Amino acid sequence: MSKIKVAVHGLGNIGKGVVDSLLSAYDFECLGVVRRAASLGTQPLALRGVQDYASFDELVAAKGKPDVVIICGPSRNVPKDARFYLEKGIRTVDSFDIHAEIPKLVEELDKASRSAGVPCITAAGWDPGTDSLMRAVFEAMTPVGTTFTNFGRGRSMGHSVAVRSLDGVADACAITIPIGGGKHSRLVYVLPEAGASFADIKQRIASDPYFSSDPLDVREVANPQEMASVADNSHGVLMERIGSSGSVSNQRLSFDMRIDNPALTAQILVSCARAVTRLAPGCHTLIDVPPVAMLPGDRMKNIARLV
Repeated sequence: MSKIKVAVHGLGNIGKGVVDSLLSAYDFECLGVVRRAASLGTQPLALRGVQDYASFDELVAAKGKPDVVIICGPSRNVPKDARFYLEKGIRTVDSFDIHAEIPKLVEELDKASRSAGVPCITAAGWDPGTDSLMRAVFEAMTPVGTTFTNFGRGRSMGHSVAVRSLDGVADACAITIPIGGGKHSRLVYVLPEAGASFADIKQRIASDPYFSSDPLDVREVANPQEMASVADNSHGVLMERIGSSGSVSNQRLSFDMRIDNPALTAQILVSCARAVTRLAPGCHTLIDVPPVAMLPGDRMKNIARLV
């Protein structure tokens, strides 16, 4: 069986995890990483012997056309990046995580995907992503009821990246703290660049859509060492639903996990890179994807093992 050829776009925390997961899977070949020219040759341990390239064209010239590109850049760049690869006839997978903007993005990428004749999967992390799948299954089990998704405590990669992208921010770490009932507060540690106004940074964080709907506490740190002491990758979720099956109420469902955030997000992206080679053109989310499509190996063998 020929291996699925994958290129990785970006080598941040999730990109590093994607390289690791690809190299750990027998049915993938990692062709290389596309990243900024200024970053080439850095982080050799994270690359693990995989070559990095300053452009997609350079990667294709050296290694050939990939079957899938896994996009590991910031969510705000995903619409542009995904369209870039789809227009070249390349399947894409991304972990776009701005929940309120997902329906619009699905519509936009669906048009690009169908026009190119190749499928894509968006919002393929753990939330949105596999948690979305769990919420859908919970509702199928108990159609009438309420689901509470409680995140953390832990480091949110998307929120942290959003703060680091602000002018004047040298580094940042955003911690999600569950309040209960599906509500959360955000604790953000910020290392300002020299000469930057912490008060101005704090104001811009508060107005950002990532943070504007939740209680927020922004704290300044003095140096990289202090930042390293708070920037742990652990995270998790407790999902709870109370509902009814038919006319029988008081059904109680729960799903709990504690994870390394970038590692799990990366693994889901890699599993979805497998799935996207088995889908028809169009933009899909995790609730659209048959779970068996994400698994390696023969479908009937997986059915016999898991069903």
